[in-house]
Amino acid sequence: MSLSSTLLLGLIAGVTILLGLPLGRLRSPAPGLRVLLNATAVGVLVFLLWDVLSAAWEPLDAALSALSQGGSAAPVAGYSALFVVGLAAGLLSLVGYESWLQRRRTVTVRRFGPGAMTAGELNASDIAPAGASSARQLAFLIAMGIGLHNFAEGLAIGQSAASGKIALATLLVVGFALHNATEGFGIVAPLAAGGERPSWGFLGLLGLIGGGPTFVGAALGHGFASEPVSVAFLTLAAGSILYVVVQLIALATRAARPRLLAFGLLLGLLAGFATDAVVTAAGI
Repeated sequence: MSLSSTLLLGLIAGVTILLGLPLGRLRSPAPGLRVLLNATAVGVLVFLLWDVLSAAWEPLDAALSALSQGGSAAPVAGYSALFVVGLAAGLLSLVGYESWLQRRRTVTVRRFGPGAMTAGELNASDIAPAGASSARQLAFLIAMGIGLHNFAEGLAIGQSAASGKIALATLLVVGFALHNATEGFGIVAPLAAGGERPSWGFLGLLGLIGGGPTFVGAALGHGFASEPVSVAFLTLAAGSILYVVVQLIALATRAARPRLLAFGLLLGLLAGFATDAVVTAAGI
């Protein structure tokens, strides 16, 4: 398959993330709907965390099986190091990012004072939202984590297309496109749940961060096949998604609506597994 055709497949797989983003512009949703949206986003992300870690573990599992049959220990050591370092980097880098935002917020407050908001404070907030519970910041972090995940998906599409497995590449696109549609909802759910109505420009930026890496990954995957690179990006994605899930759960529990929280979690998980079932039924 040509590079242009591969790029088209990557574009199709990534662009569907835009389908769920308009939900972020809901006007003042009811409190119950806010809790439900947030909980459903958590459910989708918990499924993605499981999905990403399962895919990242497969090469290590294969290396361990080979080792038990007398194979080399080098692949086990290599994949183990990639798994641990990638997961730690994805998780701890966001902890560092959060600390940087808190320091920036402290500097901003000292500069402008605790009184009425000035234009300077508003601009600083737009550039770097302060606080892990900020709906805008959470949406941004979710988009970053999903973007890393989608980069690995793009690599799979590109590698399949480059090796002539056109049927597999096409099925991967269908499956990833379905997944990305639910991921778009997961990105903007904190915005709708928090009653924040983002601009179309900001939604477009979130879509580019979350879906664009699928296109980039397809382009790079067409040129080379590297399982270690795929594992590295999958574990980075898993670490970042884990961080965001913790933040969203903390936000959801403060609403004190346990039934809605449980129902939303179940709904999100089922949505994730339903799209995965479609892919599995297609023979991937």
